[in-house]
Amino acid sequence: MQTDIDPRSLIGRKAFDRKGTKIGTVDEVYLDDATGVPEWAAVRTGLFSRDAFVPLEPSEFVEDTLRVPFDRALIKDAPDFGVGRHLSPEQELQLYRHYGLDAAPGAPAPDRDFGRLAGQEE
Repeated sequence: MQTDIDPRSLIGRKAFDRKGTKIGTVDEVYLDDATGVPEWAAVRTGLFSRDAFVPLEPSEFVEDTLRVPFDRALIKDAPDFGVGRHLSPEQELQLYRHYGLDAAPGAPAPDRDFGRLAGQEE
């Protein structure tokens, strides 16, 4: 994803899967604590549904929408960790595995928190 985009600008944007099917609306954006780069988005998948975490790399921000290169079914089946708090390194690793992605290079040691919410101060 473009790293020059303000992650807060993603909040409230519609998200679509690789086939162009609407997934939902971006609820929150999580940043890597070490780099400050947007890493995950929580997408509200429906009125009574939960938020599903989607990777922002290799997703794209196109025409004010988030395009996630995975099928809607895979996204909806992503591990549910709740929103509004840090993702632990173990949780992030589970998400990488779920999506079949390699873990982020230079991942922090297991005792370090990361995945803070965009717009929140430490």
